[in-house]
Amino acid sequence: MKKLVIATRGSALALWQANHIKALLQERHLGLDVELLVLKTRGDVILDVPLAKVGGKGLFVKEIEDALLSGQADLAVHSMKDVPMILPEGLVLGVVPEREVKSDLFLSEHYDGLATLPPGATLGTSSLRRQAQVLAARPDIRVAMLRGNVETRLRKMREGQFDAIILACAGMKRLGLSAPREAVLTAPEFLPAVGQGALGVEMRADRADLHEMTAFLEHVPTRICVEAERGFLAGLDGGCQVPIAANAELKDGRMQLEGLVAEPDGSRILRRSVCGDIREGSDQARKLGEELADELLEAGAREILVRLYGEEHEEARS
Repeated sequence: MKKLVIATRGSALALWQANHIKALLQERHLGLDVELLVLKTRGDVILDVPLAKVGGKGLFVKEIEDALLSGQADLAVHSMKDVPMILPEGLVLGVVPEREVKSDLFLSEHYDGLATLPPGATLGTSSLRRQAQVLAARPDIRVAMLRGNVETRLRKMREGQFDAIILACAGMKRLGLSAPREAVLTAPEFLPAVGQGALGVEMRADRADLHEMTAFLEHVPTRICVEAERGFLAGLDGGCQVPIAANAELKDGRMQLEGLVAEPDGSRILRRSVCGDIREGSDQARKLGEELADELLEAGAREILVRLYGEEHEEARS
């Protein structure tokens, strides 16, 4: 194969991610021509509504997956936290490259961290997961909706619309961006989104040539941790627009997985953790995630999720 088409969203971060995979492929396969197919997803178009209210899973991937299925594109590069648990028939997550840092990042023009914000300060985020954890720690501040790409969010902060914002460390690092004041929000105190910091390369299941061509990109420890976190999310029947967080750590074949389900206003935070040997790979990791989900459902997460999703959530699980 002499030419590949990679489907991607058009934000600076999405283009960085696609170009990163493009460069790795061209470095490995000399003479390979790779072009990007830039598409707008529903999540990119609807910017004046909180993600949690837009509804539906796959807000940032459906149009890209359609391009794979139609043959317009050969590969798609996604942020793993945007990838739904169930892929369309005929598509697979071919490779998961090595993960970037997965923590969140507090950014501000004037304040050094969450604890130093004055009462009544305004913090911007589009994530109910971040909102819940922030309000649990600081119920005296105001959390307001902040949508748009990384640059737009930083600009709004610089203009004084927000006293602080929270973004993913990985995105800031990949784009080489910074703010005057920053503080990394690390686990276990502040849990990241499922799959945060990891990329996924999606392709058609029947493209054996692409599976062979991209296999060198696979980073097994990242895949195993992401599968554990996604198993947790699947066990909750959750999406990236709900207050669910997870953090998997793998060391010497043993995993510790911590998960969280919260009320959006931070009034109730449910946390549990499980440990287990993961010497048999990603299937075992996913089962560990599902086990953690069951623990949290029994601990009260079911009631929170039913209220957030509506009764159809519980019917779908039964």
